Amino acid sequence: MKTVAFTTVDVFTTTRFEGNPLAVMTDARGLSDADMQNIAAEFGYSEVTFVLPPQDPANTARVRIFTPTMEVPFAGHPNVGTAYVLGRQGEVFGRPVGDHLRFEEKAGLVTVNLKRDGDKVLTASIRAPKPLAIGNAIAKETVARCIGIEPEDIRLANHEPVVASVGLSFVFAELADLDALGRARPNLTYFQDAATPTAEGNHDFSLFVYVRSDQAPWTIRARMFAPLDNVPEDPATGSASAALGAYLVSLAPDPTMRVSLTIEQGVEMGRRSIIGIDVAKQDGIVTDVTISGACAPVMRGEIDY
Repeated sequence: MKTVAFTTVDVFTTTRFEGNPLAVMTDARGLSDADMQNIAAEFGYSEVTFVLPPQDPANTARVRIFTPTMEVPFAGHPNVGTAYVLGRQGEVFGRPVGDHLRFEEKAGLVTVNLKRDGDKVLTASIRAPKPLAIGNAIAKETVARCIGIEPEDIRLANHEPVVASVGLSFVFAELADLDALGRARPNLTYFQDAATPTAEGNHDFSLFVYVRSDQAPWTIRARMFAPLDNVPEDPATGSASAALGAYLVSLAPDPTMRVSLTIEQGVEMGRRSIIGIDVAKQDGIVTDVTISGACAPVMRGEIDY
């Protein structure tokens, strides 16, 4: 029987048992695709990562990301957490890990910067691997049915519900207030009815709903539901936060701007997360999106396979 070592961290928090848990297989050599999917399903986290030697030695590692049901090309909290874990262990596949990491992923090359205090890793920041892509509009009635709220709870002043991505597709809808956000409950049947083919080749419907105020438009409270991926609710979704930040900045009237957003997620689950998003726009085009956050180490162990 073989074993594979793992480390778990809570991502987008400095407090254990808050944020979004992630399991990192720090040396996944020898695992088959089926092994990876089975391990991800066994953990039951929103994602699990598997670290492999890079195909290009100029890069740090190849990283594969699995939900309980499928492999995905990119996600935010797995990259932040994986970089944090590798940064703390100091080397990967016999090579030292500095403050700048490069991960080969299905969505493309993901660059990560670590912020340290001496030998201690404080935060990790990643760049979204793809430019903002805006897809189809979604009927407000469809969104409302999926999470058990009224169509009138969906705010249309800034945008109608829409699909957007910077590497992984989500449906985004702005809600009227925190009361509507708190009442949201995913209904699997309606999610199944709403599912359509995504740009990543899956048949899915992952829904990110949020509230913002006129007084603090770049401080956002959000929830994310993906029951079709066996993730009824996710406590922190960096890839969705990045896509939302990019989309909202694209809608802003200023043609050139830099914006820092703070997205608070997971509050209703008792797993509060804080996600930092920085967006740059030049001449009306979003040119750069970064995701940043802290992590808290939780467990280490081995899996028999």
